Amino acid sequence: MKDTVIAVFRPDRAQYWRDQAWLAAAAMAGGMAVLWAIGSAHIWTGAVGGLAAIALRSWYLASEELSHEWRLSSVMLHGPNGRMATIGEIVAIRGMGSSVQIITKLGDKHLIKYNANVPAVIAELRRVTGVSG
Repeated sequence: MKDTVIAVFRPDRAQYWRDQAWLAAAAMAGGMAVLWAIGSAHIWTGAVGGLAAIALRSWYLASEELSHEWRLSSVMLHGPNGRMATIGEIVAIRGMGSSVQIITKLGDKHLIKYNANVPAVIAELRRVTGVSG
């Protein structure tokens, strides 16, 4: 059987930045909560620090995260950095925010991150693998 690529899953740039904005909001709230809990008079600096930390991290990681590509074939799911799963070994597929988690029989877990349409990715993976909801 020839290993033909059926689908390619690439991260969505807009989804990446939306996820980073939510992460920044959580970091800002967390920073402010910690400063409030310790009785700081400058609670607002937690928001500035949280925003700065996530903005720097997001900018630094963007080129790497947005270059990750997953290729689905009739035999394998190939991911970035040598990650792979044989179609017959996949036992669970589920959405997690803008990511799709793949779990194999051996317990390996893979994330296809920053998807603009998670239900469509899950549907395609389930169609090829035969894994049900």
